[in-house]
Amino acid sequence: MAEDNCDGTKSLETPNGLGLHDAIHHQPNAATSDESKNETKEEQNHESVFPITIKLPHKPYAIQVMVSIQEQVQDLRQSIVELPDTFQYSCFHLEHDGGRINDFVELSEITGLAAGSEIRLIEDPYTEKEARMHMIRIRDLIGAAGDRADTLLGISAGLSLHDVVVPFNMVDGAIRNGKPSKPTAPEPPHAMVDYDFDAPALLRTILPPPQDPAPKTVKSICVSAWNPPPHHLRHKGHLLYLQLTTNEGEQHQITAHVSGFFVNKSSSSKFDPYPKPPPKNTSAHSLLALISRLSPSFESSFKALQEHNNKKDPLANFQITNAIPSNPWLVPALESSLAAHQPDITRTQETYLLSGIENAETLRDWNEEFQSTRELPRDSVQDRVFRERITSKLFADYNEAAARGAIMVARGEVAPLNPTENRDAQIFVYNNVFFSFGADGVGTFTSEGGDEAARVAVGKDVTGVRSVNQLDILGLYTPGTVVVDYLGKRIVAQSIVPGIFKQREPGENQIDYGGVEGRDVVAENEAFVPVFAKLSKTLKIKKHPVWDKEGQKHTLEGSVETKGLLGTDGRKYILDLYRLTPLDITWLEECWSEISKEEKSNELNYPHRMAVLRPELIEAYWHLRMREYVKDELSRRPKKSDVKQEELTQDGQSNSATTEVTTQDEDQDENKVVAVNGDDSDASKHRERIDISGFTLAFNPDVYCSQSAQTEEEKKELAKDEEEVRAVCKYLREEVIPALVRDLKEGEVGFPMDGQSLGQLLHKRGINFRYLGKIANLTKNQGPRLAALNGLAVQEMIARSFKHTVNRYLKNLPVVFARACIAHLLNCLLGADLNKSPRAQVDEDLQSLYTDADWSFVDLDSENLRIAIQAQVSLRYRYELEDGWASNIKHLQLLREVSLKLGLQLTAKDYKFSRTSQLQNGHANKSSNGTSAPFAVSSHAVNGTNGKRKKKNGDHEPRSNSPDCVSSISSATFDVDDVANIVPIIKDACPKSVLAEEALEAGKISMVQNQKDLGQELLLESLSLHEQIYGILHPAVARVYHQLSMLYYQMDEKNAAVELAHKAVIVSERTLGVDSDETILNYLNLGLFEHANGNTKMALMYVRHALELWKIIYGLNHPDSITTINNAAVMLQHLKHYHESRLWFETSLAICESMSGKQSVNTATLCFQLAQALALDQEAKGAVSRMRDAYSIFHTKLGPEDRNTIESESWLEQLTQNAVSIAKQAKDIQARRLRRIQLTPRVTLGTRPQPQVGQSSVDSAVGRDSRSTLDMDSRSVDELMRFIEGGGDTTKRTPTKKRTTHNNPKRRGGGRLGTPS
Repeated sequence: MAEDNCDGTKSLETPNGLGLHDAIHHQPNAATSDESKNETKEEQNHESVFPITIKLPHKPYAIQVMVSIQEQVQDLRQSIVELPDTFQYSCFHLEHDGGRINDFVELSEITGLAAGSEIRLIEDPYTEKEARMHMIRIRDLIGAAGDRADTLLGISAGLSLHDVVVPFNMVDGAIRNGKPSKPTAPEPPHAMVDYDFDAPALLRTILPPPQDPAPKTVKSICVSAWNPPPHHLRHKGHLLYLQLTTNEGEQHQITAHVSGFFVNKSSSSKFDPYPKPPPKNTSAHSLLALISRLSPSFESSFKALQEHNNKKDPLANFQITNAIPSNPWLVPALESSLAAHQPDITRTQETYLLSGIENAETLRDWNEEFQSTRELPRDSVQDRVFRERITSKLFADYNEAAARGAIMVARGEVAPLNPTENRDAQIFVYNNVFFSFGADGVGTFTSEGGDEAARVAVGKDVTGVRSVNQLDILGLYTPGTVVVDYLGKRIVAQSIVPGIFKQREPGENQIDYGGVEGRDVVAENEAFVPVFAKLSKTLKIKKHPVWDKEGQKHTLEGSVETKGLLGTDGRKYILDLYRLTPLDITWLEECWSEISKEEKSNELNYPHRMAVLRPELIEAYWHLRMREYVKDELSRRPKKSDVKQEELTQDGQSNSATTEVTTQDEDQDENKVVAVNGDDSDASKHRERIDISGFTLAFNPDVYCSQSAQTEEEKKELAKDEEEVRAVCKYLREEVIPALVRDLKEGEVGFPMDGQSLGQLLHKRGINFRYLGKIANLTKNQGPRLAALNGLAVQEMIARSFKHTVNRYLKNLPVVFARACIAHLLNCLLGADLNKSPRAQVDEDLQSLYTDADWSFVDLDSENLRIAIQAQVSLRYRYELEDGWASNIKHLQLLREVSLKLGLQLTAKDYKFSRTSQLQNGHANKSSNGTSAPFAVSSHAVNGTNGKRKKKNGDHEPRSNSPDCVSSISSATFDVDDVANIVPIIKDACPKSVLAEEALEAGKISMVQNQKDLGQELLLESLSLHEQIYGILHPAVARVYHQLSMLYYQMDEKNAAVELAHKAVIVSERTLGVDSDETILNYLNLGLFEHANGNTKMALMYVRHALELWKIIYGLNHPDSITTINNAAVMLQHLKHYHESRLWFETSLAICESMSGKQSVNTATLCFQLAQALALDQEAKGAVSRMRDAYSIFHTKLGPEDRNTIESESWLEQLTQNAVSIAKQAKDIQARRLRRIQLTPRVTLGTRPQPQVGQSSVDSAVGRDSRSTLDMDSRSVDELMRFIEGGGDTTKRTPTKKRTTHNNPKRRGGGRLGTPS
């Protein structure tokens, strides 16, 4: 949106994000360390960003905008229509020097365009399509569109709570002025005044509060009943007939003409579409201008509407176009004002307005668009940007169209092409998309597990297509592929490949390369070999022989299951990409009877045989073997290299604990040498580079797939391939999984918060979900920290098993009974303590209409469901749930997990999970939502109010009869109406932008190498590329905002860090979810950055919101909450709330003692910090006691010579002396003076960023897998005493020099506190 500059001109935030970059580098209050550097940056910025003037046909007749030479004219057009002064324009073209500008060229291609140039906006005549689009735009703009009941987007889709957490005027004032604006009403001294660590989750945290209705600008505007124009009037230029009712109650019939809009003489009963005679002959080129002339109150109400909308950040209002908006799992009650359904006749007309009378404008040849986009030039950077931008938008459009079609297929609203086949074998075509079910309708997977195998295969296929799309191999094409899970059905949506339905001549195979009919018939085609070879080389797939049913040998570049099809358009398509990696043979031998050496009953069989290894594991194992090869080569060098070899060996050993290893030979096929040392001298370079051309490692994906080698040589080769696969399986079980558990136990990486973050962590390490049982067994009885991981793993297994159970019941159930089935199964799972035998709420009259439906869910009770879930957990994860598991679950967290997995949107209410405890929107006993922790912390609120909560300003506490959160009064926990909606779960194959990722990685590397200017330039370029390619509202953009904010924070560019952190929060909320783990991390870091920027009160609001979100998705006392609680304590100390700060430090210590033990180094560090807090709170005796504890632990664990032991001893000595002095001299107590001893310890009460799941805080900024330590305060006793006496703020101290040595991570792992080193 536009902002006024100091000179009165307008500057924009253009769609490609240039306005954001301009804001970052031109913050009026930004900290500037070097004026000459800033001048240089401004000069460089002005080379690509400059102002131009747009001449307008109406007031204000001219505006000034900032543009980039790399922008397209389309971007400039979009910027113009989004400015308040130019809202009315939508049908126009631009001219420069009297010549019309092509809308599809870059500004650099306009001859003579420079700073200060003038571009003239010329209004064009309308077409019918442009008139329809103008109508839609104006309705949205003036707030007349009402609510939309979209079939794809759920209730409150794309919700953001960012502007609710902190009032918008407070944020706006902080960003623009560097300090919060003064509140209009009294408020608490800080946001943590009434915070209670032991209070259960508040559901209202993720609900939007009641809002004032937006000002109405008109009563209604819709398509008239006289529409469309008759034939003879079309030839006179009539396009549409509209009807407008103003706020004054006057009704006007309007004609949309090629020349604009005018009021006609028609009425509701008389048709006369010609202009009214003067003086009532009102007309205008824009509908917006016409309405303002017809309604005297329109301008004032429209201005009030804009002010109402401006109370939110613009990003919270922008439409999401390049991603599917996030659908919250908890939505306001249907009776609340937020869910009110408003009358709007135009809602039924939008299909016509969008698609026209013939409804043909939305029909697209998806496959041709995909392949044509793939064939766009990629030579220059501009070509690549344009190509990736088009690709991203195309995938977004296709994913939306495919998901909408899949919903209709699942609901039975699309006729099948083969209605005589059984339901699972039926295929559909809708909107030029081919649909089929993810089930074994034709018996292809009979020997692999039937429907279960088919379901898994299509999911793996999407992953494979995404991998091929990411590689972007020239000459190899993939169909657009999306998998949609909806109402228990898995539906595959694919673009129609030309020739896939073509009937071949007798003797010709339907497939040109790979297996035709399973493995019985294998086709070979030399034309496919080169492109398949490129793919296989990158994916570590070995060229290998396969044998058909006749025993004939065929040599393939990929799996026999992967097929090549030569389309009738001459393109080479690759299909069925579900087997790009080998089978997990170790798992199958244990869990699949056909593979197992001993007989097992079929009931104990794993559900399918599609258990393949993850590509991340293959990549990690390849790097491991490559390092071994390099070490072996080094061992053959002369003894001069022994030192280098030892360094490399140590490096290899340190990295072997994790699969996230990186080497310097990512493109080993182009660079056949790898450097093993960073020495820059020519001689050492020659000596230290290893030729890796002799290293080859690839895997045969068809081993253990009934392949029968014929000759002895072939049998030996096959046996060798099998052993290689077994080695990878062994590596997974014996190294990767234990390393993950070890890292989480030692606190060296961010701890997962929920099932989604746990899954991302597992997949990043190359671990499949089927190993959750093994992880749960490894974490049993291994201490509280791993008990938390065990709880997450068990909860995820239960949630996934419940999902499979629900899908089985939903699959053959009519749509109208889906909510009844889900509510009943939720009652059996989560409401068993309230009612062990709930009764399904089924309308018997409706039930009689569906005689062939599956009604078995009606007979299910709690006990049967528990038995079914136990069986599923045992079958799928090889884990036996403990007796009484159903009573130990976290009810609220498990409800959230199953809702996200099934696409449920539940009504917010006081769900009652047992007879004795009730979750009254956050006021229940802990057992009601499963938030009881395995350890106890202080049970008081931090302000000593014993849990009595005070309402904050703007903090609305719903009562039991509140329409936003209603009470549960039935005998069952869930009612049918509690399931407000069911949304689809979408898995797509959209690739990441290679160009944007390259710029981001290059920027990170430059920053690590201390090339600050180059690094900043590359990072800004990466941000610009992300915004251009993805659009601003996209998960990938949220992640780059997060990473860049971290980097700017570390570079001490606080204003830029804060602005990017705000954007990261909003975009992640709208695209990932208001309570996703990434959103929580973004909120925590936003609070940290606001504190660093001097807005500590605001920072505490964000931290409190994040803590409340944490309770919802995890429960109480998450292992990583130590970092957050410590940060909040430091912030409270900064505000000089010493007593409350000390209480937060005590809570942090209590959690740390429970997680790490009372004798751990982490506990000692927190004792050290608490001692300082106690000193600030004038509790000298307590300070001495805690410092003594810290010294004792440091002395025992690290030894007397360790610097931590020495520093704590010095502090203990001085605190003891001062405690004695205080006891003797009352005057010193009153004056709060202690003896001053000059010390320079390395212990800090600073804040640090929250680490991402699976990463350290450093990783999230620079992308490294480094092990960080738990640091302490760098203030001296003298500084601390000045702080106690109020003589100065120790935060304004000269920063200490960074340490160049690293501490032993084994000794200092855990919650991460203190300033990053």
